[in-house]
Amino acid sequence: MHGLTSTRTVSRDRPRSKWSVALMLLITGLALQPIHTAFASASAPLTGSASGTDLSQARQLLHEGKYAEAYDLLSPVADANRDDVAFDYVFGRAALGAGHAEQARELFQASLAAQPDSPPAHLALGRAYYALGRYAEAKIEFETVLHFDNLPPDLLSQVRIYNEVARQSVEEERRLTAFGYAETGIGVYDVHDTIGTQTFGGSDRKDTFYNLRVGGGLNYALDDGYALSGTLDYRFRYFDNNDSRDNADLRWNMAGSRSFGDNNLSAGFRGRVSYRGNGNYRNDAGIYADYLHRLDAANQLSFELLYSRRWYPGEPVVTWTRTTAQGTAGWIHSFMDGRASLNVDGRFGRYVSTTLPDGNSDLYGASATLDFAFTDTVDWGIYYWWEHNAYDQEALHFHPEALDGVILAQRNDNLHEAGTYLTWEFAPSWSLRPSILWLHDKSNADIGFNYSSTEIFVNVRKSF
Repeated sequence: MHGLTSTRTVSRDRPRSKWSVALMLLITGLALQPIHTAFASASAPLTGSASGTDLSQARQLLHEGKYAEAYDLLSPVADANRDDVAFDYVFGRAALGAGHAEQARELFQASLAAQPDSPPAHLALGRAYYALGRYAEAKIEFETVLHFDNLPPDLLSQVRIYNEVARQSVEEERRLTAFGYAETGIGVYDVHDTIGTQTFGGSDRKDTFYNLRVGGGLNYALDDGYALSGTLDYRFRYFDNNDSRDNADLRWNMAGSRSFGDNNLSAGFRGRVSYRGNGNYRNDAGIYADYLHRLDAANQLSFELLYSRRWYPGEPVVTWTRTTAQGTAGWIHSFMDGRASLNVDGRFGRYVSTTLPDGNSDLYGASATLDFAFTDTVDWGIYYWWEHNAYDQEALHFHPEALDGVILAQRNDNLHEAGTYLTWEFAPSWSLRPSILWLHDKSNADIGFNYSSTEIFVNVRKSF
């Protein structure tokens, strides 16, 4: 230690040459340059990139609903912050609120490219599609995060519900989001002249009915893309004809879900309680799992597994109880720049543990819906649903083509349902929906399994 100290003392006392002094000054200047640059950047006005303070200020402006001011604040530094995840998302929200929906779409897509598991960015991108009038693409994007049961059949109403829930989540930063509705209307129920209706109740019966429907849904966002959701949907129908029983139906659903990338996986319980007249009810309850995968902006695949039970509590003679195991695969395609959608699916399964003399049954079927949003307030659609039931036990049945004939046969049913609707939003949150529904059940077994009817009705709906 002593020797080292002496050396330093001797060195410090040694006179420096002009070259050594110059070298020391050069090294000192290079060392201080980063500090000088950082200090100059901190003290100079923002010209090339967004500082944390300005991004926080922009978020505060968004929270206050001052989208144009936030947009003006961030626009000068947009190019310098290209591909910055946080900046793209905040600037996208400002652009959307300021009326620049196409720019917002590009910003949200850039944000998701770097952070695909962000539910807020998916919801915000859905809102950008919605603002552009690309409703089918908006629905596909929304359903990477949200998925509700018992929605109206038309694309326009569905996407308005999703957009409102997304607005609450993104703009109001609410974990608990909700929607609600109430509708009422009048219609005519026309039972067609078939051999079944001739035997049970007379032919070509027409009844006027009045209906009421109320319901809604909740979604609670957890961390890491998890969420809890639930819906309730109550329907009531009153008939003018005293010979016709009134109908009441309560449908419910509760589920947990996980959003990841372009996918949504959910599992939960769903069911319904239906009033069947004379104090009798029919109950359905089951467990299900859904998987949705967004292929691209215009295409989505869906898969569902369902296991459910139907029973009739309180009836003296139970003849229709059954357990269902069913799988469904579907595809949604957006076209006409998102103004139209085609939804097709196929399903297969089996009815087991039935109390029918026909035994258990295989089932398979398909359905399709074609929907057009002609304007921002007018939507029209048409749909078809079909299912085939093939039972595995031979039983005695009244021949469906002859009232006095009895046959020994394995029962086979073909169930058909088709309809069309028009939705017109005549005022904000108010819509008028005329609809036509046609039912046709055809069986090789008892005449009571053959049935056909048409319903024509008009409903007024208020959304909350």
